[in-house]
Amino acid sequence: MAYVIIRFKSETVATMKYIVILGDGMADRPVAELDGRTPLEAAKKPNMDFIARNGRCGMVKTIPDGMTPGSDVANMAVMGYNPEIHSTGRASIEAISMGINLSEGDVCYRCNLVTLSQADTYEDSVMLDYSAGDISTPEAKVLIETLTREFGIELHAGISYRHTLVLRNAKGGAIHTPPHDIHGKSISKYLPDGHNAEFFTSLMKRSNEILKCHPVNMERLKRELRPANSIWFWGEGRRLGLPPFAGKYGISGSVISAVDLVKGIGIAAGFESINVEGSNGTLHTNYEAEAAAALEALKTHDFVYLHIEAPDECSHQGDVKSKVLAIEYIDERIIHPIMTELNRRNEDYSIMILPDHATPVELRTHTAEPVPFAYYRHMRSMAPNNHGTPLSGSAEKYTEKSTALTGVYINEGYTLLDEFLERF
Repeated sequence: MAYVIIRFKSETVATMKYIVILGDGMADRPVAELDGRTPLEAAKKPNMDFIARNGRCGMVKTIPDGMTPGSDVANMAVMGYNPEIHSTGRASIEAISMGINLSEGDVCYRCNLVTLSQADTYEDSVMLDYSAGDISTPEAKVLIETLTREFGIELHAGISYRHTLVLRNAKGGAIHTPPHDIHGKSISKYLPDGHNAEFFTSLMKRSNEILKCHPVNMERLKRELRPANSIWFWGEGRRLGLPPFAGKYGISGSVISAVDLVKGIGIAAGFESINVEGSNGTLHTNYEAEAAAALEALKTHDFVYLHIEAPDECSHQGDVKSKVLAIEYIDERIIHPIMTELNRRNEDYSIMILPDHATPVELRTHTAEPVPFAYYRHMRSMAPNNHGTPLSGSAEKYTEKSTALTGVYINEGYTLLDEFLERF
Protein backbone atom coordinates (compact mmCIF):
# COMPACT_ATOMS: atom_id res chain seq x y z
CA MET A 1 0.00 0.00 0.00
CA ALA A 2 1.12 3.52 -0.73
CA TYR A 3 -0.41 5.10 2.35
CA VAL A 4 1.25 7.97 4.15
CA ILE A 5 0.24 7.61 7.78
CA ILE A 6 0.02 10.81 9.77
CA ARG A 7 -0.79 10.53 13.45
CA PHE A 8 -1.53 13.57 15.56
CA LYS A 9 -1.02 13.80 19.28
CA SER A 10 -2.84 16.31 21.44
CA GLU A 11 0.11 18.68 21.51
CA THR A 12 0.56 18.78 17.73
CA VAL A 13 -1.34 20.78 15.15
CA ALA A 14 -2.96 18.97 12.22
CA THR A 15 -1.76 20.31 8.88
CA MET A 16 -3.77 17.95 6.70
CA LYS A 17 -7.14 19.33 5.62
CA TYR A 18 -10.03 16.91 5.06
CA ILE A 19 -13.16 17.50 3.02
CA VAL A 20 -16.07 15.14 2.38
CA ILE A 21 -18.29 16.00 -0.59
CA LEU A 22 -21.55 14.15 -0.16
CA GLY A 23 -23.81 13.93 -3.23
CA ASP A 24 -27.08 12.86 -1.63
CA GLY A 25 -28.63 9.84 -3.36
CA MET A 26 -26.04 10.02 -6.16
CA ALA A 27 -25.73 6.22 -6.56
CA ASP A 28 -28.26 4.49 -8.80
CA ARG A 29 -29.03 1.46 -10.92
CA PRO A 30 -28.90 1.05 -14.72
CA VAL A 31 -31.53 3.23 -16.36
CA ALA A 32 -33.18 2.39 -19.69
CA GLU A 33 -33.34 6.08 -20.63
CA LEU A 34 -29.53 6.16 -20.34
CA ASP A 35 -29.05 3.03 -22.48
CA GLY A 36 -28.53 0.84 -19.45
CA ARG A 37 -26.06 3.17 -17.75
CA THR A 38 -26.36 4.70 -14.30
CA PRO A 39 -26.37 8.50 -13.93
CA LEU A 40 -22.78 8.30 -12.61
CA GLU A 41 -21.78 6.38 -15.75
CA ALA A 42 -23.57 8.82 -18.04
CA ALA A 43 -22.32 12.04 -16.41
CA LYS A 44 -19.21 13.92 -17.53
CA LYS A 45 -17.22 14.21 -14.31
CA PRO A 46 -13.47 14.47 -14.94
CA ASN A 47 -12.68 15.57 -11.40
CA MET A 48 -14.45 12.66 -9.74
CA ASP A 49 -12.72 10.31 -12.17
CA PHE A 50 -9.35 11.92 -11.34
CA ILE A 51 -9.97 11.20 -7.66
CA ALA A 52 -10.86 7.58 -8.50
CA ARG A 53 -7.76 7.05 -10.68
CA ASN A 54 -5.37 8.64 -8.22
CA GLY A 55 -6.97 7.62 -4.95
CA ARG A 56 -8.67 4.74 -3.22
CA CYS A 57 -12.13 3.47 -4.18
CA GLY A 58 -14.56 0.88 -3.01
CA MET A 59 -18.05 0.19 -1.82
CA VAL A 60 -19.35 1.06 1.63
CA LYS A 61 -22.47 -0.13 3.43
CA THR A 62 -23.93 2.96 5.08
CA ILE A 63 -27.27 1.39 6.07
CA PRO A 64 -26.97 -1.33 8.72
CA ASP A 65 -29.16 -4.41 8.30
CA GLY A 66 -32.66 -3.83 9.58
CA MET A 67 -32.49 -0.03 9.52
CA THR A 68 -34.52 2.21 7.21
CA PRO A 69 -32.37 3.60 4.34
CA GLY A 70 -32.87 7.22 5.31
CA SER A 71 -30.49 10.16 5.05
CA ASP A 72 -30.38 10.39 8.85
CA VAL A 73 -28.97 6.88 9.24
CA ALA A 74 -26.64 7.15 6.23
CA ASN A 75 -25.16 10.60 6.95
CA MET A 76 -24.62 9.67 10.58
CA ALA A 77 -22.59 6.68 9.41
CA VAL A 78 -20.57 8.74 6.92
CA MET A 79 -19.75 11.21 9.72
CA GLY A 80 -18.24 8.37 11.71
CA TYR A 81 -21.08 7.51 14.11
CA ASN A 82 -22.66 4.07 14.38
CA PRO A 83 -26.37 4.65 13.70
CA GLU A 84 -27.27 1.39 15.42
CA ILE A 85 -26.06 3.00 18.65
CA HIS A 86 -26.85 6.67 18.17
CA SER A 87 -29.91 7.01 15.90
CA THR A 88 -33.02 8.39 17.64
CA GLY A 89 -35.17 9.28 14.61
CA ARG A 90 -35.04 11.81 11.82
CA ALA A 91 -37.22 14.67 13.05
CA SER A 92 -35.28 15.20 16.26
CA ILE A 93 -32.10 15.75 14.21
CA GLU A 94 -33.79 18.41 12.12
CA ALA A 95 -35.04 20.03 15.32
CA ILE A 96 -31.44 20.56 16.44
CA SER A 97 -30.64 22.53 13.29
CA MET A 98 -33.80 24.59 13.71
CA GLY A 99 -32.81 25.56 17.26
CA ILE A 100 -35.69 23.67 18.86
CA ASN A 101 -34.96 22.58 22.43
CA LEU A 102 -36.13 19.08 23.21
CA SER A 103 -36.44 17.46 26.61
CA GLU A 104 -36.15 13.75 27.34
CA GLY A 105 -39.90 13.14 27.11
CA ASP A 106 -40.55 15.10 23.92
CA VAL A 107 -41.34 13.55 20.53
CA CYS A 108 -41.09 15.35 17.21
CA TYR A 109 -42.11 14.66 13.62
CA ARG A 110 -41.18 15.91 10.17
CA CYS A 111 -44.09 17.84 8.72
CA ASN A 112 -43.98 18.10 4.91
CA LEU A 113 -46.10 20.47 2.89
CA VAL A 114 -47.32 18.27 0.04
CA THR A 115 -49.56 18.40 -3.02
CA LEU A 116 -52.46 15.94 -3.07
CA SER A 117 -54.84 15.40 -5.95
CA GLN A 118 -58.43 16.58 -5.71
CA ALA A 119 -60.74 13.73 -4.70
CA ASP A 120 -64.18 13.08 -3.21
CA THR A 121 -62.56 12.14 0.11
CA TYR A 122 -59.17 12.84 1.63
CA GLU A 123 -58.39 9.12 1.67
CA ASP A 124 -58.91 8.87 -2.09
CA SER A 125 -56.30 11.54 -2.82
CA VAL A 126 -53.08 10.71 -4.67
CA MET A 127 -49.66 11.95 -3.57
CA LEU A 128 -48.69 14.21 -6.47
CA ASP A 129 -45.67 15.96 -4.95
CA TYR A 130 -43.94 15.41 -1.60
CA SER A 131 -42.41 18.93 -1.82
CA ALA A 132 -45.43 20.96 -3.03
CA GLY A 133 -43.49 22.03 -6.10
CA ASP A 134 -40.45 23.00 -4.01
CA ILE A 135 -42.52 25.70 -2.37
CA SER A 136 -40.52 28.76 -1.35
CA THR A 137 -39.57 29.24 2.29
CA PRO A 138 -41.49 32.56 2.70
CA GLU A 139 -44.69 31.01 1.27
CA ALA A 140 -44.30 27.93 3.44
CA LYS A 141 -43.78 30.01 6.57
CA VAL A 142 -47.12 31.76 6.05
CA LEU A 143 -48.92 28.42 5.66
CA ILE A 144 -47.28 26.86 8.73
CA GLU A 145 -48.09 29.93 10.83
CA THR A 146 -51.73 29.66 9.72
CA LEU A 147 -51.92 26.01 10.76
CA THR A 148 -50.23 26.74 14.08
CA ARG A 149 -52.91 29.29 14.92
CA GLU A 150 -55.75 27.06 13.73
CA PHE A 151 -54.58 23.88 15.46
CA GLY A 152 -53.02 25.31 18.62
CA ILE A 153 -50.07 22.94 18.32
CA GLU A 154 -46.30 23.47 18.23
CA LEU A 155 -45.35 23.62 14.56
CA HIS A 156 -41.98 25.07 13.57
CA ALA A 157 -41.44 26.46 10.07
CA GLY A 158 -38.27 25.26 8.37
CA ILE A 159 -36.92 25.50 4.82
CA SER A 160 -39.15 25.09 1.75
CA TYR A 161 -41.47 22.11 2.33
CA ARG A 162 -39.63 20.77 5.41
CA HIS A 163 -41.14 21.61 8.83
CA THR A 164 -41.37 20.12 12.33
CA LEU A 165 -44.10 19.21 14.83
CA VAL A 166 -43.17 18.87 18.51
CA LEU A 167 -45.29 17.04 21.08
CA ARG A 168 -44.08 17.80 24.58
CA ASN A 169 -43.85 14.99 27.15
CA ALA A 170 -45.59 12.60 24.78
CA LYS A 171 -45.61 8.93 23.98
CA GLY A 172 -44.06 7.72 20.74
CA GLY A 173 -44.90 4.75 18.59
CA ALA A 174 -46.67 6.35 15.65
CA ILE A 175 -46.20 4.67 12.27
CA HIS A 176 -45.82 7.00 9.28
CA THR A 177 -44.77 6.59 5.65
CA PRO A 178 -42.36 9.10 4.07
CA PRO A 179 -44.29 11.00 1.37
CA HIS A 180 -41.47 10.63 -1.17
CA ASP A 181 -42.02 6.86 -1.00
CA ILE A 182 -45.60 7.03 -2.28
CA HIS A 183 -45.35 9.36 -5.28
CA GLY A 184 -48.27 8.80 -7.63
CA LYS A 185 -50.05 6.47 -5.20
CA SER A 186 -53.35 6.74 -3.38
CA ILE A 187 -52.70 7.74 0.21
CA SER A 188 -55.44 5.47 1.59
CA LYS A 189 -53.03 2.67 2.51
CA TYR A 190 -50.41 5.02 3.93
CA LEU A 191 -52.28 7.13 6.47
CA PRO A 192 -50.85 7.22 10.02
CA ASP A 193 -51.05 4.07 12.11
CA GLY A 194 -50.03 3.10 15.62
CA HIS A 195 -50.13 5.44 18.61
CA ASN A 196 -51.96 8.74 18.04
CA ALA A 197 -52.98 7.68 14.51
CA GLU A 198 -56.38 9.39 14.73
CA PHE A 199 -54.80 12.60 16.01
CA PHE A 200 -52.31 12.80 13.12
CA THR A 201 -54.87 11.85 10.49
CA SER A 202 -57.34 14.45 11.73
CA LEU A 203 -54.69 17.19 11.52
CA MET A 204 -53.80 16.19 7.98
CA LYS A 205 -57.45 16.20 6.90
CA ARG A 206 -58.10 19.56 8.53
CA SER A 207 -54.97 21.02 6.95
CA ASN A 208 -56.34 20.09 3.53
CA GLU A 209 -59.57 22.00 4.19
CA ILE A 210 -57.66 25.06 5.38
CA LEU A 211 -54.86 25.11 2.82
CA LYS A 212 -56.65 24.34 -0.42
CA CYS A 213 -58.30 27.77 -0.40
CA HIS A 214 -55.49 29.69 1.29
CA PRO A 215 -54.42 32.90 -0.53
CA VAL A 216 -50.86 31.59 -0.86
CA ASN A 217 -52.11 28.58 -2.78
CA MET A 218 -54.56 30.62 -4.84
CA GLU A 219 -51.63 32.74 -5.96
CA ARG A 220 -49.51 29.65 -6.70
CA LEU A 221 -52.28 28.23 -8.87
CA LYS A 222 -52.43 31.48 -10.83
CA ARG A 223 -48.72 31.04 -11.54
CA GLU A 224 -49.35 27.41 -12.55
CA LEU A 225 -47.45 26.13 -9.53
CA ARG A 226 -48.48 23.18 -7.41
CA PRO A 227 -50.41 24.14 -4.26
CA ALA A 228 -49.29 23.05 -0.81
CA ASN A 229 -52.72 21.69 0.03
CA SER A 230 -51.92 19.32 2.89
CA ILE A 231 -49.39 18.50 5.58
CA TRP A 232 -47.89 15.03 5.96
CA PHE A 233 -46.25 13.72 9.15
CA TRP A 234 -43.39 11.22 9.27
CA GLY A 235 -39.91 10.58 10.75
CA GLU A 236 -40.71 10.30 14.47
CA GLY A 237 -37.71 11.06 16.70
CA ARG A 238 -36.47 11.90 20.17
CA ARG A 239 -33.59 14.06 21.37
CA LEU A 240 -30.22 13.15 19.83
CA GLY A 241 -26.89 13.18 21.62
CA LEU A 242 -23.56 12.38 19.92
CA PRO A 243 -20.00 12.18 21.32
CA PRO A 244 -18.09 15.30 20.22
CA PHE A 245 -16.30 14.85 16.90
CA ALA A 246 -13.30 16.85 18.18
CA GLY A 247 -12.95 14.51 21.14
CA LYS A 248 -13.23 11.46 18.92
CA TYR A 249 -10.84 12.53 16.14
CA GLY A 250 -8.84 15.42 17.62
CA ILE A 251 -9.79 17.87 14.84
CA SER A 252 -12.44 20.55 14.45
CA GLY A 253 -15.20 20.33 11.87
CA SER A 254 -17.86 22.26 10.01
CA VAL A 255 -20.95 21.25 8.06
CA ILE A 256 -22.43 22.94 4.99
CA SER A 257 -25.87 21.84 3.84
CA ALA A 258 -29.24 23.21 2.77
CA VAL A 259 -30.94 20.41 4.70
CA ASP A 260 -31.76 20.71 8.41
CA LEU A 261 -31.28 16.97 8.86
CA VAL A 262 -27.61 17.04 7.88
CA LYS A 263 -26.98 20.31 9.71
CA GLY A 264 -28.52 18.77 12.83
CA ILE A 265 -26.19 15.76 12.83
CA GLY A 266 -23.22 18.09 12.41
CA ILE A 267 -24.34 20.42 15.19
CA ALA A 268 -24.93 17.44 17.51
CA ALA A 269 -21.34 16.35 16.75
CA GLY A 270 -20.02 19.82 17.65
CA PHE A 271 -19.50 21.13 14.10
CA GLU A 272 -19.90 24.73 13.11
CA SER A 273 -22.96 24.89 10.83
CA ILE A 274 -22.34 27.32 7.97
CA ASN A 275 -25.30 28.87 6.16
CA VAL A 276 -24.76 29.74 2.49
CA GLU A 277 -26.85 32.29 0.64
CA GLY A 278 -28.65 30.67 -2.27
CA SER A 279 -28.12 27.14 -0.96
CA ASN A 280 -31.56 25.59 -1.32
CA GLY A 281 -31.16 21.83 -1.82
CA THR A 282 -32.39 21.84 -5.42
CA LEU A 283 -30.72 21.39 -8.80
CA HIS A 284 -30.35 25.17 -8.95
CA THR A 285 -28.58 25.62 -5.63
CA ASN A 286 -25.67 28.07 -5.40
CA TYR A 287 -22.83 25.61 -6.05
CA GLU A 288 -20.17 28.31 -6.35
CA ALA A 289 -21.07 29.83 -3.00
CA GLU A 290 -21.07 26.39 -1.35
CA ALA A 291 -17.59 25.66 -2.71
CA ALA A 292 -16.36 29.09 -1.57
CA ALA A 293 -17.81 28.52 1.90
CA ALA A 294 -16.03 25.17 2.16
CA LEU A 295 -12.70 26.73 1.18
CA GLU A 296 -13.19 29.51 3.73
CA ALA A 297 -14.09 26.98 6.44
CA LEU A 298 -10.89 25.04 5.78
CA LYS A 299 -8.92 28.09 6.91
CA THR A 300 -10.18 27.62 10.46
CA HIS A 301 -11.25 23.97 10.56
CA ASP A 302 -9.45 20.74 9.69
CA PHE A 303 -12.57 18.96 8.43
CA VAL A 304 -15.48 20.10 6.25
CA TYR A 305 -18.59 18.08 5.44
CA LEU A 306 -20.19 19.52 2.32
CA HIS A 307 -23.60 18.01 1.56
CA ILE A 308 -25.39 18.59 -1.77
CA GLU A 309 -29.03 17.52 -1.88
CA ALA A 310 -29.71 17.96 -5.61
CA PRO A 311 -29.16 14.37 -6.91
CA ASP A 312 -31.57 12.98 -4.32
CA GLU A 313 -34.24 15.56 -5.13
CA CYS A 314 -33.97 14.72 -8.84
CA SER A 315 -34.27 11.00 -8.05
CA HIS A 316 -37.41 11.49 -5.99
CA GLN A 317 -38.91 13.39 -8.92
CA GLY A 318 -37.91 10.58 -11.32
CA ASP A 319 -35.95 13.11 -13.40
CA VAL A 320 -32.94 11.21 -14.72
CA LYS A 321 -31.66 14.00 -16.99
CA SER A 322 -31.59 16.45 -14.09
CA LYS A 323 -29.84 13.89 -11.91
CA VAL A 324 -27.06 13.53 -14.47
CA LEU A 325 -26.82 17.31 -14.63
CA ALA A 326 -26.67 17.57 -10.83
CA ILE A 327 -23.71 15.17 -10.77
CA GLU A 328 -21.97 17.21 -13.47
CA TYR A 329 -22.60 20.43 -11.54
CA ILE A 330 -21.06 18.92 -8.39
CA ASP A 331 -18.02 17.88 -10.39
CA GLU A 332 -17.56 21.15 -12.28
CA ARG A 333 -18.79 23.73 -9.80
CA ILE A 334 -17.88 22.14 -6.44
CA ILE A 335 -14.99 19.68 -6.76
CA HIS A 336 -13.03 21.50 -9.46
CA PRO A 337 -12.81 24.91 -7.74
CA ILE A 338 -12.07 23.34 -4.35
CA MET A 339 -9.19 21.21 -5.63
CA THR A 340 -7.87 24.03 -7.80
CA GLU A 341 -7.75 26.44 -4.88
CA LEU A 342 -6.27 23.93 -2.43
CA ASN A 343 -3.57 23.13 -4.98
CA ARG A 344 -2.92 26.86 -5.41
CA ARG A 345 -2.62 27.21 -1.62
CA ASN A 346 -0.21 24.27 -1.70
CA GLU A 347 -2.19 22.60 1.07
CA ASP A 348 -1.88 19.05 2.28
CA TYR A 349 -5.43 17.80 1.81
CA SER A 350 -7.58 14.71 1.48
CA ILE A 351 -10.86 14.83 -0.42
CA MET A 352 -13.56 12.14 -0.48
CA ILE A 353 -16.66 11.85 -2.65
CA LEU A 354 -19.61 9.54 -2.03
CA PRO A 355 -23.38 9.43 -1.70
CA ASP A 356 -25.05 8.69 1.62
CA HIS A 357 -27.32 6.06 0.03
CA ALA A 358 -28.61 5.10 -3.39
CA THR A 359 -31.80 6.70 -4.70
CA PRO A 360 -32.67 4.95 -7.98
CA VAL A 361 -34.64 7.29 -10.24
CA GLU A 362 -36.88 4.47 -11.42
CA LEU A 363 -37.88 3.69 -7.82
CA ARG A 364 -37.95 7.32 -6.63
CA THR A 365 -36.96 6.23 -3.13
CA HIS A 366 -33.90 5.28 -1.08
CA THR A 367 -32.40 1.79 -1.07
CA ALA A 368 -30.01 0.12 1.36
CA GLU A 369 -27.43 -1.25 -1.11
CA PRO A 370 -23.72 -0.35 -0.70
CA VAL A 371 -22.57 2.87 -2.36
CA PRO A 372 -19.32 3.88 -4.10
CA PHE A 373 -16.69 5.99 -2.37
CA ALA A 374 -13.41 7.45 -3.59
CA TYR A 375 -10.80 9.54 -1.80
CA TYR A 376 -7.56 11.19 -2.84
CA ARG A 377 -4.63 12.63 -0.87
CA HIS A 378 -2.48 15.53 -2.01
CA MET A 379 0.84 16.08 -0.22
CA ARG A 380 3.04 19.14 -0.68
CA SER A 381 6.04 16.86 -1.04
CA MET A 382 4.53 15.72 -4.35
CA ALA A 383 4.57 19.21 -5.89
CA PRO A 384 4.94 20.64 -8.49
CA ASN A 385 2.77 18.21 -10.46
CA ASN A 386 0.12 18.23 -7.72
CA HIS A 387 -0.59 14.53 -8.21
CA GLY A 388 -0.88 12.18 -5.28
CA THR A 389 0.34 8.59 -5.35
CA PRO A 390 -2.42 6.14 -6.39
CA LEU A 391 -3.60 4.24 -3.34
CA SER A 392 -4.54 0.58 -3.14
CA GLY A 393 -7.97 0.31 -4.73
CA SER A 394 -7.75 2.96 -7.44
CA ALA A 395 -10.20 2.74 -10.35
CA GLU A 396 -10.39 4.17 -13.86
CA LYS A 397 -13.68 5.98 -13.22
CA TYR A 398 -15.91 6.93 -10.33
CA THR A 399 -18.91 4.72 -11.00
CA GLU A 400 -20.76 2.01 -9.10
CA LYS A 401 -19.30 -0.72 -11.31
CA SER A 402 -15.70 0.52 -11.39
CA THR A 403 -15.44 1.04 -7.64
CA ALA A 404 -17.00 -2.36 -6.95
CA LEU A 405 -14.37 -4.02 -9.18
CA THR A 406 -11.59 -2.85 -6.83
CA GLY A 407 -12.76 -5.46 -4.33
CA VAL A 408 -12.59 -2.92 -1.51
CA TYR A 409 -15.69 -3.30 0.66
CA ILE A 410 -16.41 -1.66 4.00
CA ASN A 411 -19.23 -3.47 5.78
CA GLU A 412 -19.54 -1.11 8.74
CA GLY A 413 -20.03 2.26 7.09
CA TYR A 414 -19.20 4.35 10.14
CA THR A 415 -15.60 3.04 10.02
CA LEU A 416 -14.92 4.60 6.59
CA LEU A 417 -14.18 7.97 8.18
CA ASP A 418 -11.58 6.35 10.44
CA GLU A 419 -9.77 5.22 7.31
CA PHE A 420 -10.20 8.54 5.53
CA LEU A 421 -8.86 10.46 8.53
CA GLU A 422 -6.07 7.88 8.93
CA ARG A 423 -7.19 6.92 12.43
CA PHE A 424 -6.61 3.18 12.33
